Amino acid sequence: MIFYTLRTATNSQLVSDNGFELILLEHANPIAALVSSIIVFLVVAYAESSKLELPLTHGKVRGHRGQYPIRLVYASNIPVILMAALLANINMFTLLFWSHPTLSTVPILGRNGWGSRAHWFGSYEVGATTPSDGFAWYSSMVNGVGDWLLPLLNQTGDAYGHSLTQIMIHVVTYVFVMTAGSTIFAKFWIETTNMSAKDVAKQIERTGMQIPGFRKNPVVLERILERYIPPVTLFSGAFVGLLAAGADLLGTVGNATGTGLLLAVGIILRTYEQIQKEQAMEMHPVLRDFFGAE
Repeated sequence: MIFYTLRTATNSQLVSDNGFELILLEHANPIAALVSSIIVFLVVAYAESSKLELPLTHGKVRGHRGQYPIRLVYASNIPVILMAALLANINMFTLLFWSHPTLSTVPILGRNGWGSRAHWFGSYEVGATTPSDGFAWYSSMVNGVGDWLLPLLNQTGDAYGHSLTQIMIHVVTYVFVMTAGSTIFAKFWIETTNMSAKDVAKQIERTGMQIPGFRKNPVVLERILERYIPPVTLFSGAFVGLLAAGADLLGTVGNATGTGLLLAVGIILRTYEQIQKEQAMEMHPVLRDFFGAE
């Protein structure tokens, strides 16, 4: 449709009928979404390949060396997936307290309950499943430039009648919630999956490896890892949360979510790495060293 519009319409028609705005922002798959998807793919690919490698030596086997890689995206994409699930649950429960015949009568939380404050948590139009106001709306996903940029450019409210100030608060709240929530979930994830500094120090100790120049002691090893793993964990959580929120703001190809795009990119990169490892196993050791394959 974009190529057809460019081929059939004249420049004057594109200007007078807002054709350029349609192609860049308003189309079902606008150019802004394509550019956003490409940028996210390249940024994630670069971040996934960036890592800090701690040198290790074996305490008993002389000359045996190794490395422990600490990736820049240490907590992977899991934190942003957990955050997206949390926001989906917030939407589900506020919808139940708003429309369910029984739950809507719960005091304070229910729409028809005593001292109802349900509209603070989230309000819904008749028959709608997405919030139109309240915290559920302010923290909900911003679905592309049509939800915020076009209303700002046209100086009009959105489909629900929100003012420009409310729209901007929605954008800021969603980005903050995604970033802060992903950071918290990143910390939670490494603590529950044996990826913390203490657990990694025990794993390295069990293999008989140690950092050259330091005593072979798990406490010393943990203290060294504490310099790197906690900061990288918090950074990786905030990074993927901010990246997913940014992709949602600009839109993605196929109108997918930023979380879905991050997951797709992660799967592609993991598959590529797996293919590389399988090819490296088939190489002659000399060729493997020459190409730097592990």
